[in-house]
Amino acid sequence: MKKTLLIIGMFISLTINSMYAQRYALIDMEYILERVPAYENANKQLESLSAQWQKKVDEQVEVVNAMYKKYQADLALLSGTEKTKRENEIVTKENAIQELKNQYFGPQGELFKQRETLIKPIQDNIYDVIKEIATDQGYAVVVDRASATSIIFASPSIDISDQVLSRLGY
Repeated sequence: MKKTLLIIGMFISLTINSMYAQRYALIDMEYILERVPAYENANKQLESLSAQWQKKVDEQVEVVNAMYKKYQADLALLSGTEKTKRENEIVTKENAIQELKNQYFGPQGELFKQRETLIKPIQDNIYDVIKEIATDQGYAVVVDRASATSIIFASPSIDISDQVLSRLGY
């Protein structure tokens, strides 16, 4: 009788544990993004824009450097008011460069806006597919292996990156 109760108790405990067991899956976002051509194209566009804007900033920096060198060369010949005037011109130009950098590369700058326009829809689409797979297959948690630095080992059998790519059509 005790044996039977023990076996029944173990069976019930295993059943309850399996009912509450949560399923996990992994994705590798870097792996997925590398295989999405639209993402690569968007990155190339962003790099091109960034290079153009950086060139404009660099040109302005060269102008300020030339102004400063000329100021240094003429320093002995300048009156007090002329020194102040040139110093103010240099400072004004440096401030304009900083504003230009913020306009292009700042937190709400053009690069950020372009990234939102070009890359966010791709990432949102990937997220929607991941959510759909997780819901369909009953995953409680999906972890990005590329950004989860504390994962030392994970079985390849729980990686759903290829399923995501397949549903995306790649």
